[in-house]
Amino acid sequence: MSKIVVTGATSFLGTSIVRKLLSRNHQVFAVVRPGSKNRGALREVEEEYGARAEAADKGKAADAGLEGEKASLYVIEEELSQLDRLHQQVKVPCEIWIHLGWDGAGSENRTKPELQRKNIPDTLKALEGARQLGCKRFLYSGSQAEYGVCQSLMSEDIVCHPVSEYGKAKVEAGVRAAKLCERWRAGGIWDMEFIHVRIFSIYGTGDHPWSLVNTCLDTFLRGGHMELGACTQQWNFLYIDDLVDGVLSLVFCEHLKETEDAGRGIYNIAGDVEATMPLRNYVETMYELCGRRGDFTYGVLPVNAEGPANLIPDVRKLKEVTGWRPKVSFEEGIRRMIAEKQKNL
Repeated sequence: MSKIVVTGATSFLGTSIVRKLLSRNHQVFAVVRPGSKNRGALREVEEEYGARAEAADKGKAADAGLEGEKASLYVIEEELSQLDRLHQQVKVPCEIWIHLGWDGAGSENRTKPELQRKNIPDTLKALEGARQLGCKRFLYSGSQAEYGVCQSLMSEDIVCHPVSEYGKAKVEAGVRAAKLCERWRAGGIWDMEFIHVRIFSIYGTGDHPWSLVNTCLDTFLRGGHMELGACTQQWNFLYIDDLVDGVLSLVFCEHLKETEDAGRGIYNIAGDVEATMPLRNYVETMYELCGRRGDFTYGVLPVNAEGPANLIPDVRKLKEVTGWRPKVSFEEGIRRMIAEKQKNL
């Protein structure tokens, strides 16, 4: 059992990671913004594990899957700008900090310089908060937006040329946090491994209703009309369960310090490069799996904040270091999402 801090815990990725950590019997401190409108995203997780804890208290630990020490979830309200004082609320040492918190991650905010740059000092405060709690490993969630517009394979060692303010801030926050960890290590202040993951395009039940995958499925299932961009760029999707497994493969990698980056590396998390194909191929796969209901038109919508980028990720490094592999094909992931949606029709 580990004690783990997760910021951005109400996000699509955050709730999925919290649930997975609890299923593995860890103690999780989930940090949410005061008065967060997404607070309800954790309600189901709290109820599920509250019930399991209750069963364990009644001597039914084996039936509840909680033999020995039991999983615990503590939800803490704190601003991202105040994470350096989280030790005032968390009174026990923690081993790991998973930093998913970020203001303005939505597409409509990615072009706002002031909002995006606010996240840079906030990330450094999170790092200080982790040091105060005694964390030995810090995972920072970056983005494929850090690479900018690429036409070729996106490996971790290429030079980043981010286009959006979001991508620029993600790069700078990661660089400054890594350097701060190096200074602490060199000065004998604190030795904490810094892991920078660059997350590509994720899908699955629980994602924003306005995501491309959710919008396509909802529209096609009701027989509606879908207006799209050109969708000619190369794209790559990863199912949420595979993403969570990829993140946690790094969080718990026992030999990370033995790698070339000595536990301070950058790792892409995405689908296999062999699964990369034109975005319209994914659209047409969803259309087929929805029974060819409704219709769609290409070339109507403008490009997003990052521009018409291709996504051709290289995930060999993550595979070599941790042994992680994606398990869920796009077709299987879409079938799962359709099944969940049909339950609610």
